[in-house]
Amino acid sequence: MEKMRATMLATAFCLSFLSQIASSSNSQVYIVYMGSKVHDDPEITSFQNHELLAAVHNGSMEKAKLSMVYSYRHGFRGFAAKISDTQATTMAKMPGVVSVFPNKLRKLHTTHSWEFLGMPYGNSLVTPNDSTRPQEDVIIGIIDTGIWPESPSFSDHRMSPIPSRWKGVCQSGEQFPNSTCNRKLIGARYYLNGLEAEKGETLKTVSSGVNREYRSARDSAGHGSHTASIAAGRYVRNMNYSGLGAGGARGGAPLARIAVYKTCWESGCYDSDILAAFDDTIKDGVDILSLSLGPDLPESDYFSDAISVGSFHATRNGITVVSSVGNDGGSASATNLAPWLITVAASSTDRGFISLIKLSRNNSTYHGESLNIAKMNAPAELLSAANAHAKYFTPYQSSFCLNSSLDPSKVAGKILVCLHPEDSFESRISKSQIVEAAGGLGIILIDEIGQNLAIPFMIPGAIVDNKVGAKLLAYINTTRFPGAYILPAETVFGLRPAPQVLAFSSKGPNTLTPDILKPDLTAPGLNILAAWSPVKKGMHFNLASGTSMACPHVSGIAALIKAAHPSWTPSAIKSALMTTANVLDKNKKIMTAAPRGRTANPFGFGAGLLNPMKVENPGLVYDAGPKDYINFLCGVGYDNSSLRRVTGDHSVCTKFRTTASNLNYPSISISKFDGNSSVVRTVTNVGSTNSTYIVRVSPPRGISVQVVPSVLKFNFYGQKISFTVQFKRVIQTRGYVFGSLSWVNGRQRVRIPLVVGCFAS
Repeated sequence: MEKMRATMLATAFCLSFLSQIASSSNSQVYIVYMGSKVHDDPEITSFQNHELLAAVHNGSMEKAKLSMVYSYRHGFRGFAAKISDTQATTMAKMPGVVSVFPNKLRKLHTTHSWEFLGMPYGNSLVTPNDSTRPQEDVIIGIIDTGIWPESPSFSDHRMSPIPSRWKGVCQSGEQFPNSTCNRKLIGARYYLNGLEAEKGETLKTVSSGVNREYRSARDSAGHGSHTASIAAGRYVRNMNYSGLGAGGARGGAPLARIAVYKTCWESGCYDSDILAAFDDTIKDGVDILSLSLGPDLPESDYFSDAISVGSFHATRNGITVVSSVGNDGGSASATNLAPWLITVAASSTDRGFISLIKLSRNNSTYHGESLNIAKMNAPAELLSAANAHAKYFTPYQSSFCLNSSLDPSKVAGKILVCLHPEDSFESRISKSQIVEAAGGLGIILIDEIGQNLAIPFMIPGAIVDNKVGAKLLAYINTTRFPGAYILPAETVFGLRPAPQVLAFSSKGPNTLTPDILKPDLTAPGLNILAAWSPVKKGMHFNLASGTSMACPHVSGIAALIKAAHPSWTPSAIKSALMTTANVLDKNKKIMTAAPRGRTANPFGFGAGLLNPMKVENPGLVYDAGPKDYINFLCGVGYDNSSLRRVTGDHSVCTKFRTTASNLNYPSISISKFDGNSSVVRTVTNVGSTNSTYIVRVSPPRGISVQVVPSVLKFNFYGQKISFTVQFKRVIQTRGYVFGSLSWVNGRQRVRIPLVVGCFAS
């Protein structure tokens, strides 16, 4: 009874709070960012935040507290509050305020992959130099949709006690008591204030069904469980999707600890909630932070973006932050552009899920991508959806199998061939539902962009590319009874070149600072099998695709590097990941890009494909610390005043500002090449005490590249040596050209990409 009364009082208070902050006319949630914290005492910081907010409420601390959504006080200073546009403008002009920006909604960037990368099975996995070194002291934070804690991927069987340095909590909530956490899942939090303040109402949870949501860290979407298990899931013996892809599977760092920070809900992920999670990760003691989500384009400023702000302070506190590049596919579509982030693109593996399409009249057979497990008992007639248009719809409209566009009298008992245009955001699954509702027995979807996605259609179905699609349509048009079978899907290997940069993976160049290459590297992101939430169709494991899946592959390997080298900085870990990456496919040819198989470039794959077997011993690293990022910020236009607010110290820009190209980054990008440019890089020896490296350059087309000195001799571990890279035009070229620079010593090849934009007249 007392527990029920307490719950009712808490609910009443929450409703009262929401109604009061929602009553302000024309108000919305804004984030007021004030840079690094000044005081170590979070209570003092919180009081100062309330004082500043009170200034736009005529000095009323009561109104300030009512409008406050979050007070950020652990890793940086700032707050989120529901205020008017006028109040936000006033706050932006106040001393100490770096930026004020709206509470934007972010979107998620939604097994065999580790074997494809060359890693063995098992829970004790690390890199080959020390296969028994545990990862149990490393903590990976996951900012996502929560976790399904009962999954075998998150078992703590035979794991050691939780590291004593851990300061996090296991926050109780709906169907998630604080006893839910274990020695594997050591922390869990959830964040709703930003979402509820924005909507002006409490989250309405649904008691059952696929739209179920929990007011807790429990995952109902599946996305968070999936990414967490890719990064650090325990070994599961027989993971499969309806029998497909069956086999043992585990995450990149299966013995690392997991802490989840649920900021993403059915409607998306709000900035204010994301920043609150960042603030807590810094306090809790996370080592690696994985975010498979990102902003919409364009990104306008590093300190008016929640992920950029949060990751800046996380990195300053020694946390390596890994993010996904986005799923928008086209040129200059990359997101998560800050240089202190590790930004990951998506590529394929050599595994596919194929349904055979057999034509009964000419015995031809074609491959289609599918997760179809339904079996057809007899051939059915193929019909172009353009020839099945309903009243009031044109053949062109019905060719895309739009809702209500099909005539059931024409569709009944047939397999429909539908189009899926390149720029379509329509659900492929929904098209199969539309065909099924019209009486169709099956669907073949011609995907114009050729994304190689396997889809669990509602009826027998498969996805084909334009080339196969044209043959099927020709068969329909030239055959009296164009019959066909769609066979159940099978798991196949080696059907196409791999890895291949995926069509949906967002590409460079970097639209915010073109002199910083993004993405940084690529990892598997197609049809990845991992843990899921059984709320969705009762599935405990699922196949999913996206840069969301690529990101945690890198997060897991970053945890292995941290386990092997606890003192390494986030920049050193990034360098090890990038300089050991591979640009060749399994056939020893330069990686290609879907859908047309053209040669890919660093705008698609960054430094190359994640190579876990070499990351522990990269030989040399391109390290960068706070001073390097200060020089970078000065170079991109920040003044002394804003710089000091961001850093919280007495940093100033030097008289001679450097360019962004000179940030000590493990790639070199010169976006506006004038015919003669030079950049400086510094490498740190993390390999043998006495070692010599010789430079090897593959110059961009039309560019001469000279490196001084061309030989680096190291005498001790940790020794730093700088070198200059001089670029000169030798042949007139237009557009971006690409090359590479490697330091080679016989055992190691420390490779970075070169990107030069030749646009000057």
